[in-house]
Amino acid sequence: MSATIAIVEDEHAIAANYRDALRRNGYRVDLYSARIEAMAAFRQRLPDLAVIDVGLGSEVEGGFELCRELRALAPSLPILFLTARDSELDIISGLRLGADDYLTKDISLPHMQARINALLRRVEVLRNQGGDGEALTQGKLALDLSTLHCHWDGQQVGLTVTEFWIVHALARRPGHVKSRSQLMEAAQVVLDDNTITSHVKRIRRKFQALDEKFNAIGTAYGMGYRWQL
Repeated sequence: MSATIAIVEDEHAIAANYRDALRRNGYRVDLYSARIEAMAAFRQRLPDLAVIDVGLGSEVEGGFELCRELRALAPSLPILFLTARDSELDIISGLRLGADDYLTKDISLPHMQARINALLRRVEVLRNQGGDGEALTQGKLALDLSTLHCHWDGQQVGLTVTEFWIVHALARRPGHVKSRSQLMEAAQVVLDDNTITSHVKRIRRKFQALDEKFNAIGTAYGMGYRWQL
């Protein structure tokens, strides 16, 4: 069955353009023009991926609030911002709220589709690995690839798809440094260095919220990151 993508965009012509492009690529697409309308639908049924604009009608930052609400409802749901707002502060804000990617509307439709395809492919790859019974345990860390659940010392850590993948990529080989480009390559997606850095900071905060002594993700300055036991 094809994946369902929810687009939350208040400009109808733009939303229809995205919808038509994604349908041609084989996806089912649902459109929503407002935060409240979208959340009401998501509480009934979650999409496989959500594409959200930041400004939604009279809500200047309605997309940020929607991301926060949706992330609380579905911690591992892939979320992508697609917006005209391109300031560094907006990008950082979006990622801090748990979005997996942040794109601006000057991106071409083929590029947008490639980023969506890559994000969904990562979820599928991880789940297929989990279907073979693969689980990863490193010290207090336990990753369940079939459900994308992460636990630290028995407590669940609510990671996004991108965060889960980064932890998985690092923890598979403790002590080995993964550069930012290696993390991007293995994820089969293109993220800039600052985006990877923002994700790592957010991951650390989530673990530290459960364990203030958490230091399993080490920084190799000028090189990348390593998982350290």
